[in-house]
Amino acid sequence: DDFYGFVNTGIDYFTHERYGVPSMYRNAMPTMEDRGEYCTHLFAREALRFLDTTRDDTPFLLYVPFNAPHMSSSLDPKIRSTVQAPEEFKTLYPPVLQEFRSVDNYRYGGAAEVVTAAAKKRDYRAAVTCMDAEIGRLLNKLEAQGTLDNTIVIFFSDNGGSGGADNSPLRGHKGQTWEGGIRVPCIVRWPAGGVPANAVSDAFLSSLELVPSLAAACNVSLPPDLILDGSDWWPVLRGQATSPRNEMFWQRKELLAARVGKWKWVHMGDAAQGLFDLSNDPAERHNLAEEFPDVVRAVQARLHAWQTEMEQAEPRGPFRDY
Repeated sequence: DDFYGFVNTGIDYFTHERYGVPSMYRNAMPTMEDRGEYCTHLFAREALRFLDTTRDDTPFLLYVPFNAPHMSSSLDPKIRSTVQAPEEFKTLYPPVLQEFRSVDNYRYGGAAEVVTAAAKKRDYRAAVTCMDAEIGRLLNKLEAQGTLDNTIVIFFSDNGGSGGADNSPLRGHKGQTWEGGIRVPCIVRWPAGGVPANAVSDAFLSSLELVPSLAAACNVSLPPDLILDGSDWWPVLRGQATSPRNEMFWQRKELLAARVGKWKWVHMGDAAQGLFDLSNDPAERHNLAEEFPDVVRAVQARLHAWQTEMEQAEPRGPFRDY
């Protein structure tokens, strides 16, 4: 195995620090060898280096989690209030009239200069465009090696957009349980596996499908006593079957959401709550809770059953105090 990347939840794209703490590692050792270079370029560089070591007959797994377009984790409010992007990609978009604005009380106190909304949107687009260009380089490398069509390529986001993003027509953003915070695009390419080109699927699928789907693609048998929350999505993406998923649940502190079939119940703390028919109202504009109280109770019951199941499950990972 080979690793290059940062070991924190976000960094400055050029210093590779999180609020002043150096965070870039090569394998198990900290490194500052590339300080000053834009990290999206660095992650693509390392991915290309890895691909140069692969052989046609050897399967491989390459995980490239670009941090773009995450907000920059810098102590400087002018940097922290936007997404850093190379100038060459910023210039691809129209210039903004004003780069910065003054605020009396920035998020950690005190007056500060921060980017304007227009500049933040331009920076976000520039960072995404840069990432897109680097992904193109990776695909070109696979094509040059003659392995592109039989390589499974999956691209998706871990949450809805924030900062300079535009999630419309969906409601909400990252950190919320509205569709704008949890519904994300996913692009899958695998011509040799029967995934059709230029097809669009609105099937109810989740990233929980990744493990069983990749295991199926590799003809790997999973342990019979292993309980997975996902299913093999290849028949769905090939258009041969409908998704077996009918439920999905979310909980982030006091924020909750539950989807059962077409129905979704949302509880955004003190902000708002309601029942929505996603088949007709994916933007969650029309609260139907008063009209369908029995549906609310049924969806909430499924949420409570899931919460009970999660509490009884064996703890996994470092994110739970056990």
